[in-house]
Amino acid sequence: MEKHGSHHAHGDTHACCHAKPEPVSEPQTHACCHHHKSPADDAAIALPGVIYTCPMHPQIRQEGPGSCPLCGMALEPETLDLSGKPDPELIDMTRRFWFALALSVPLLAGAVAAHFFPALQGRLNDETGRWLQLALASPVVLWAAAPFFARGWQSLVNRSLNMFTLIALGVGAAYLYSLAVTLFPNWFASLTEIGHAPDVYFDSAAMIAALVLLGQVLELRARAQTGSALRALFDLAPKTARIVRDDTETDIPVSEVKHGDLLRVRPGEKIPVDGVVTEGTSTINQSMITGEAMPVEKRAGDKVTGATLNGAGSFVMRAERVGAETMLAQIVALVAKAQRSRAPVQRLADTVSGYFVPAVVAAALVTAALWWFVGPEPKFAHALLNGIAVLVIACPCALGLATPVSVMAGTGRAARAGILIRDAAALEAFENIDTLVIDKTGTLTEGRPQLAKTIALPGFDEKTIVHFAASLERGSEHPLADSILRGAAGRGVEPSPATDFHAHTGMGVTGNIDGKKVALGNAALLQSLGIDAGEADRQAETLRGEGQTAMLLAIDGQAAGILSVADPIKDSTPEALRLLRRQGLRIVMLTGDSRATAQAVADKLGIKEFEADTLPARKAEIVQNLQRQGRKVAMAGDGVNDAPALAAAQVGIAMGNGTDIAMESAGIKLIKGDLIGIVRARRLSRAVMGNIRQNLFFAFIYNSLGVPVAAGFLYPFFGILLSPIIASAAMAFSSVSVITNALRLRRLRLE
Repeated sequence: MEKHGSHHAHGDTHACCHAKPEPVSEPQTHACCHHHKSPADDAAIALPGVIYTCPMHPQIRQEGPGSCPLCGMALEPETLDLSGKPDPELIDMTRRFWFALALSVPLLAGAVAAHFFPALQGRLNDETGRWLQLALASPVVLWAAAPFFARGWQSLVNRSLNMFTLIALGVGAAYLYSLAVTLFPNWFASLTEIGHAPDVYFDSAAMIAALVLLGQVLELRARAQTGSALRALFDLAPKTARIVRDDTETDIPVSEVKHGDLLRVRPGEKIPVDGVVTEGTSTINQSMITGEAMPVEKRAGDKVTGATLNGAGSFVMRAERVGAETMLAQIVALVAKAQRSRAPVQRLADTVSGYFVPAVVAAALVTAALWWFVGPEPKFAHALLNGIAVLVIACPCALGLATPVSVMAGTGRAARAGILIRDAAALEAFENIDTLVIDKTGTLTEGRPQLAKTIALPGFDEKTIVHFAASLERGSEHPLADSILRGAAGRGVEPSPATDFHAHTGMGVTGNIDGKKVALGNAALLQSLGIDAGEADRQAETLRGEGQTAMLLAIDGQAAGILSVADPIKDSTPEALRLLRRQGLRIVMLTGDSRATAQAVADKLGIKEFEADTLPARKAEIVQNLQRQGRKVAMAGDGVNDAPALAAAQVGIAMGNGTDIAMESAGIKLIKGDLIGIVRARRLSRAVMGNIRQNLFFAFIYNSLGVPVAAGFLYPFFGILLSPIIASAAMAFSSVSVITNALRLRRLRLE
């Protein structure tokens, strides 16, 4: 687990601590963070040991809920809350909003009525009217809006001005001024030329608080929706499993399943944990993990994944990964981590926000001064209201939310499509990729060679060739031995025991089978045994030119036949390459296979650039050479030999069937493990980054236009002034519009 402050890669300091964090072995809490709780925190129930963090400032981390000392937003748990309990912050803000609305509506109704019926204006501003408005507004400002004042005070103490600084100043100024007029009406009357106490603005203070609370409620609801895809993924896991013990079957909670347990999966049930089929066959719908709806046939020895849906067959499986080890649990953990990460583009918003709030406070003071000195009567009222409008409308909440909500929604959508994004930086970098380097085996091809062809020479038949080859390979550890054995099983051929088995390094194997001397390997092996390969070797060379690995079989000193093994190209590869080229990507294939095999695969797939016989260091070197040419490189691979290149590329893409080290070296992981996933990931990256830019544009333009209007720029030309109430509604709308735009990513089509 990351420790408190571990996100400070550039030597940042916590605003509340003013010291660089030091690495620690256990999660820690800022001592000062215990004093940063808002009243909303009283409603939150802290889970022991759960670390909470700020979605906008991930460096702020503490044990238990609270509010961020930098931006004032409610902290969120780092781990997904599976309890099903509603968000305590949302509950508290909703309660405060309805309370504020109930008391603010009469105030607003009175102000509107006085506007249309001037006779009521005097009644509202006489002594009785002022005290009545004070009675209605005080609970709203002092209780409902209390979290805003608490967070605004935090921002001043920590010298980190934020949206709550502006809200607290705006609401506080309107309320305190109105309170002073109510308490000392004669003194204020003596300061004005109108002969009586000036108007009070309790309605503005209360309605601003109510509308900001509404914005908070809508924002919290929308933010909760960004995690719905992740929570829906976890809900796919079944709650019980049927365990097989001593020929009896019993249903137990999935949490009690242990490694090695035998589990029965009946037709139509979800697979409880990750494991291997030991008995029976069926078809499995893996769409909830891979995004592919086509069922996959599973038989004894095949791996199955928890939460996937069993078809019509019944089978027994052995549990191999349980609890947090399952693929589903790892997906949830990885996506949750990605949703908390920050895209590099967020630095722009952070930089602007750092200067923005002080600039807004200055703009509000200048606005008030201008209206006070050169504005029309009533000067003080105009100065106060326009200054408050500037403070409220310029709250930078939309600017701060522009990136995090898009990342959260995008990574959740990716997870549903079988694409796991390690962090927002990988998502941003992938948009600009112009070169895709692809490993051949396991990426373009299945990565599991199959017995492709058998050719019997005169005097022998195909079944005999397969029988002797499989019998000999049963004692071999060569990677191709398994292909021949599986091919024999598929042809119904049963191998015999081999004696006097011997492996000849770089050439092949020999042994005695059924009383006959058998050799299987290349022409050099047969030549060393004094056997003339003749025409067989020429036919084998033809097969090698087609990308197959050809072996010669000799029985009792005579060439008997040829067996070839090939790694078939994945069905989805040609279409995926076509779509990737259409997106403008340059495709480069790397493989450790021979040039003949690489050439054959490249010709079939129309790949113009490739390199064969590449070692791991060479793959990384090729990636770095492309980068030196100014190319933005993504590397896709699945093996240990791909890990250096995956780490060297701007974006590493690990195929789902890959090794653990390949998966750890990658920024993007494709669960299904085919290139269609890369096409989808690229579309997703472009959509998310486009969405972020839209949000930043909305936020910048909104504040750029809103502040001058609130300051009264249009008044000399059109007589238009922006009420603080309208400004607060506009501020809430800006945040909600940014979040709503980000939530569109949840319905993004990736096909």
